[in-house]
Amino acid sequence: MYCLAFLFLPITRGSVLLRIIDIPFEQATRYHIWLGHLAMCFITLHGLCYIIIWVMQGVLLDKIVEWTDDGISNLPGVITISAGLLMWVTSMPPVRKKQFELFFYTHQLYVVFVLFLALHVGDFIFSIAAGGIFLFVIDRFLRFCQSRRTVDVISVTCLPCGTVELVFSKPANLRYNALSFIFLQIRELSWLQWHPFSVSSSPLAGDNRISVLVKAVGEWTDKLKSNVSHMYGAEGERALPNQSCSKIKASIEGPYGHELPYHLTYENLILVAGGSGIAPFLAILGDMLHLKKQGKPCLPKNVIVIWAIKKSDELHLLSTADMDLICPNLSDRLNLEVCVYVTRESDPPLEEGNNSEGFTCSVSSLLRGRGMSVLVGTGNSIWSGLYIISSVIGFTVLMALLDIFYINPLNIVTWWYRGLLFVVCMLASVILFGGPVIYFWHRWEKTVLAAEEAEDAEKDNRPQQSESAHTNIMQDNFAPEYHSVSRSIHYGARPNFEEIFKSVSERWGNVDIGVIVCGPMTLQSSVAKQCRSQNLRRGSLGPVFHFNSHSFDL
Repeated sequence: MYCLAFLFLPITRGSVLLRIIDIPFEQATRYHIWLGHLAMCFITLHGLCYIIIWVMQGVLLDKIVEWTDDGISNLPGVITISAGLLMWVTSMPPVRKKQFELFFYTHQLYVVFVLFLALHVGDFIFSIAAGGIFLFVIDRFLRFCQSRRTVDVISVTCLPCGTVELVFSKPANLRYNALSFIFLQIRELSWLQWHPFSVSSSPLAGDNRISVLVKAVGEWTDKLKSNVSHMYGAEGERALPNQSCSKIKASIEGPYGHELPYHLTYENLILVAGGSGIAPFLAILGDMLHLKKQGKPCLPKNVIVIWAIKKSDELHLLSTADMDLICPNLSDRLNLEVCVYVTRESDPPLEEGNNSEGFTCSVSSLLRGRGMSVLVGTGNSIWSGLYIISSVIGFTVLMALLDIFYINPLNIVTWWYRGLLFVVCMLASVILFGGPVIYFWHRWEKTVLAAEEAEDAEKDNRPQQSESAHTNIMQDNFAPEYHSVSRSIHYGARPNFEEIFKSVSERWGNVDIGVIVCGPMTLQSSVAKQCRSQNLRRGSLGPVFHFNSHSFDL
């Protein structure tokens, strides 16, 4: 029960507690995994011991289906263990990585697990774990309300490497930073699946848009790319006039992530990315460039980007961030080096050749669409605080009223029934007391958004683009050349972090260097090992490497 008391806290995405201790959700999930393994070990051992005893007594079947009004009921406990074992087995890495949908769907059994746990142990013992579960319920209801709004995809770009860039409209008062991520659901693909994606756009761009890069690496992402190609014309071909190009709509939860942009706290940065892990670094670079352009304080001065990719067609991901356009005099303000390692190609591709995959299809379906909702724990501290406080007060009031006017007068002592009443009060308090706060929060959001749109309409006299207008752009097979960026591409090689870090140590000297990694676990381990090695061997004139990982792995 004590493991369960903390089990749900790390996966409470908008948790105030996680914000206070500054552990972002994507990093807190590892604690949920550890606590889940520990809890299931104890639960399995608990159930196994009783099964052995009942077998020895010859009453196994009678005890398993026993549901008594006096004391603990066994059948709810059997259901709880069964649901827990299903979630536990399918969450193991071999199953989760190969059959993610199976893992995802069976993990929804947490509802069955929690409900029948309360029926099994009763309200008194269940209250040990109720605090963390209640905070999760509060967060889950808020996410449910936020995701009810469908968001228009105002721009879609299909890149040759199989990556799709989706751009959504957002209100100006939506807060996030460059290392944030969102959960995305597209109902045309699945009504149940939610997938996390790092934000690739800078919050300082000021265009009220937020973008993500979706790489086709699984069933859901492959289906998204196929739908986009079918909707707007495959292989960059213009859709026929009589074809109905329906707009893509999505549901979004978030953004989540670090409250503070810690990437701006280092004067020297090394950004290490693997494949689509470059997405958050594009947002980081956008942050720095916009700060430099606006003349605002920006601590980073020396930045090295180390990017490992499999094939050269992934270089097109760099085209999503036009650095020269953002900050024309970049070289005067920021020392930026981009080192790309193409691991599965020994030579650069020919300018003319395989063009079947060398196209970029860009579709701008809307100038401004239905934007995201700000109903999220990291969006507004005042409203989210009121929502949590009202739900907690409501739960206290409901439990007190239930105890005074129902439980005590009728002398209700049945364990499973009292546990059920406890769970009902948790749900009712969130809906009845927290619901009105969310309603007024939503009304406030609409008022602010209407004021912003009215202000924008006064400033912008340009004609609005038709919703049905589509633009298909064909580009060449090469990434853009940034004249203000030092760029090198190494074919048929992997980054040698020992040589890279040693070279950096000699060039930058006795400084603090922030190292941020986004990519596979093997890449993170290699960089972390090299950071430790360099720090242990550093002399008085050597730098100190500060390792940070930014990866989300469900």
